[in-house]
Amino acid sequence: MPDDRPTAPELLDAVTEFLADELQPALDGRLAFHTRVAVNALRIARRELELGPALDATRRDGLPRLLDVPADSAPLRDLDVELARRVRAGGLDARRPELIDYLRATLRIQLDIAHPGYARDTTTEEAPDR
Repeated sequence: MPDDRPTAPELLDAVTEFLADELQPALDGRLAFHTRVAVNALRIARRELELGPALDATRRDGLPRLLDVPADSAPLRDLDVELARRVRAGGLDARRPELIDYLRATLRIQLDIAHPGYARDTTTEEAPDR
């Protein structure tokens, strides 16, 4: 099935192009706005198909390392919850640079999915002290 054409990204591109180039210009007001929202949602879905595996790989690599747990010890969502709990409790304060590197890497991919171009190269910026 994955080798069948059109692929999911090609289908999303075709519907997006139709909505953006053919339908939206013919609409006014509320329907034009909702069409624009639909186009944006389809573009996010398209980027998630493309970049989601990289985000999952970054999380699968980084979360167990930060939490000192075996890889595949729990679903990523559960590891995210544990990471948040430890950050709130101050349990990762001693590993702050590693935590910041992980958060920057995952956030950059998430922003590339939701809002491409928003994330700029922050590798040279200093992390805040607080």
